[in-house]
Amino acid sequence: MSTALVADTRRLAPATWRAAEAAHVARAEGLTATYRERRGRGESHAVEDFLFTYYPVKPSLLARWSPGVGVVLEDAAGSRLAGARWFREEGGDVELDRARFLADRGGAVRFHHALLGAVADRPARFDCFGLHEWAMVYGEAADEHRHPLPLRLGEEATDAVVRSHRVQCSHIDAFRFFTPAAQPLNTLQPSRETQVAMDQGGCLHVGMDLVKTSIHLGPAVPGDLALAAFELARDIRVLDMRASPYDVSSFGLAPVAIETPAGKAEYVAAQRDFSVRADGVRHRLLDVTTRVLAG
Repeated sequence: MSTALVADTRRLAPATWRAAEAAHVARAEGLTATYRERRGRGESHAVEDFLFTYYPVKPSLLARWSPGVGVVLEDAAGSRLAGARWFREEGGDVELDRARFLADRGGAVRFHHALLGAVADRPARFDCFGLHEWAMVYGEAADEHRHPLPLRLGEEATDAVVRSHRVQCSHIDAFRFFTPAAQPLNTLQPSRETQVAMDQGGCLHVGMDLVKTSIHLGPAVPGDLALAAFELARDIRVLDMRASPYDVSSFGLAPVAIETPAGKAEYVAAQRDFSVRADGVRHRLLDVTTRVLAG
């Protein structure tokens, strides 16, 4: 295998990439500060901690800057990345070794490339009204709920909301948490095998999952994109819980009452805004997978 640097790269001077790395670390540490403080006190937060407990997000990993695929760091010998996995040095310059990365992570790259491309090409839908969270508590006693929070409407009224709506969740990683009683109520039956064919850009969880894609693609993702995916997931999570059946007022959050016409309208408007943001992140991640596969 040739050791020549890839021709379609751009180059960053030492002052430029060192400043970018320092800014990234500071931004990442700011984004995870409250979580790290809570963790140090042994406390938890049912809304914010989701990104760190459900997804493979670690503060130290989020703070680890990468220039991404196809970027050469000039005069980077002796830097952290010079000795990092999947990076290589030539003449003092350092870049991601696409061939080695693809050899080790090819399965993940190809899966995410297919999924990102399929969702990008598919029209987004905005008619689910966030009922997935309601279906996750349907027919269950309070001590069985995923989150230790009271239900805003109580158990019977919450179940009635589910029964009075058409439940049409298309995302496997939401559907798999439906209660056994709720699963037959879903008009769709998503599975891991059908994920590429069924995921769509209006789904809040598909938008949040972009942070998982970013982590799976590792150092091929430029630092600013990794943080953009995290911020998107963080903001979507707030809407997800505001529109859930849980009472989140203890966190200073107002409910999005999707059981009412006004709440539905509020949810769909926010859902559309997040879909646009997610699409921008998605296309940038798709560019990453395309560049890795082209290498």
